[in-house]
Amino acid sequence: MKINSLQVEIDGIDKEILRDLMNDARKPILQIANKIGISGAAIHQRLRKLEQSGVISGSKFTVNTKILGYNTMAFVGIYLDKAARNPEAVRDLKKIPEVLECHYTTGNWSILIKIICRDNEHLMHLLNTKIQAIEGVSRTETFISLDQQIDRQIQL
Repeated sequence: MKINSLQVEIDGIDKEILRDLMNDARKPILQIANKIGISGAAIHQRLRKLEQSGVISGSKFTVNTKILGYNTMAFVGIYLDKAARNPEAVRDLKKIPEVLECHYTTGNWSILIKIICRDNEHLMHLLNTKIQAIEGVSRTETFISLDQQIDRQIQL
């Protein structure tokens, strides 16, 4: 597994620990230890090693945005008038809470963002008053997701 040009070796036990925790980050360490057949202390040591090497970082809960009333997911390709405006554009995009992801890309767009909105009207408002108002944004191209059919991390 490559991380920032550094090769980090993980063995089968590390992969098994990671698979269990990627599936359920709240799974008790002792339950994983019993399943694998090693001590809880050994699991903690391996997790510490994986964290120090940068393979893992933190844990998080997944919020069901639809239950909170956010029903429109969209991807927006952002064209900048100059590539040099990227840092300022990203700084302004970080101020918009509905922006979930931001990627510097090759191809037609300078930036590709993933945003979550309550509905299409909310999306239009964000595009017109916040995203397209960012200095350097010359235009945008929006794709509304009808359904997220795959949601996963890398398979180990």
